[in-house]
Amino acid sequence: MTESLGPTWQAARLAFGTASALGFARFAYGLLLPVMRDDLGWSLSAAGMLGTANGFGYLFGAVVTTAITRRFGAATTFRAAMALTAVALASSAACADHLFLLATRAVAGAAGAAVFISGGVIASHLAIQAGSGLPITVYFAGTGLGIIASGATLPILGDHWRAAWLGLGVAAGFAAVASWRAAGCGGESPVSGGAGRTRLRPLRATMFAYLLFAAGYITYITFLSAYLADRDASIAQVVTVWLTVGFAVVAAPLLWRWPIAHWSGAGTLAVVLSVLGGSAALALVAPTPPVIVVSAAMYGATFMTVPAVVTALVKNTTAQSDWTPTLAACTTVFAAGQTAGPWLAGLVADRTDTAATLAWTAILCAAAALIAATNARITHPDKEILDDDLRSDSRNVPRRLVLRPARRAVAPTPSSGTAVDADRNR
Repeated sequence: MTESLGPTWQAARLAFGTASALGFARFAYGLLLPVMRDDLGWSLSAAGMLGTANGFGYLFGAVVTTAITRRFGAATTFRAAMALTAVALASSAACADHLFLLATRAVAGAAGAAVFISGGVIASHLAIQAGSGLPITVYFAGTGLGIIASGATLPILGDHWRAAWLGLGVAAGFAAVASWRAAGCGGESPVSGGAGRTRLRPLRATMFAYLLFAAGYITYITFLSAYLADRDASIAQVVTVWLTVGFAVVAAPLLWRWPIAHWSGAGTLAVVLSVLGGSAALALVAPTPPVIVVSAAMYGATFMTVPAVVTALVKNTTAQSDWTPTLAACTTVFAAGQTAGPWLAGLVADRTDTAATLAWTAILCAAAALIAATNARITHPDKEILDDDLRSDSRNVPRRLVLRPARRAVAPTPSSGTAVDADRNR
């Protein structure tokens, strides 16, 4: 059945993966942090440690996902990780012990990394089928669905954080069912782990920017509700802000589709990171309800676009067989950044104010934007490196997308397929 669906529609159903792994398993905790902090008597650094545990689990998941995907395939990895995410979320309702909650958050993080990487590989394959990067951005936009669902329901539960975790687990279970068929993507072989190699040399500057982004962006959404609570925001205002973030994430593919298609990857990354850093700075400069809503809209429209752009850069600079290990390496760097971010920002906020968490986001994302902008000036526009199967048949490959050696042109032979093979093997 999945084969009959268009690539973008497949990506839309696959997007329930990011809705669960990111929207529910990572970002929804930001809504529960103020309630759990007050009910359990936590400091901001203790509350931030749950975000750090989630990041640590994510780091572990990023390290082992390549081997798991190689053994079982991307679709099987995706499905199993979705199920484990649902179990971890529901388990967080069982106990108020800090160590137990650290463990459940770590498991949710590890499962989320597996969903993120395996789903990104599947979405990249769909992008090749579609001849467009839209399936990748649609896949990551699914995060907004999770944020919308969380923002519309969790604040209404008030102090009942156990019921909130249980509800998140049930929602993650439904997401697993909804994305199950789409994960197949017509079979295991096109997107299985394979025996590819990690290709990071052309992505060194991007990786450093990605590290700073990861350490910075996570603190905004982790402590946003605490920031609003410290300013006596009403439940209606909290819901409005979170729904704004969620809808902006969903709209992001439409907003960034043209720049991603026509600008260089590093240039797009620089612009997105600049807007992201500006969103946090805006909420600091003028912390009024309307301005915070604008800040939330800017944040939502950009923060999931960053991993989408990085995934597109991996797709455009490595062979298909290298996607899984290279994406896993990028995700490992990403996980390291977001593991340290909430805890360090929480330590600073304990000695100052929750506003420090927004300043943390603004400064680190601005630094990441500067690195990406510098890289964009010294590198050439990205060129597609196509999979061997696609390159063996020139009818499937637009002429402008085929990399050719910088040598004198040779007259093509009558067979188009052998002409492409000859170019490749010279």
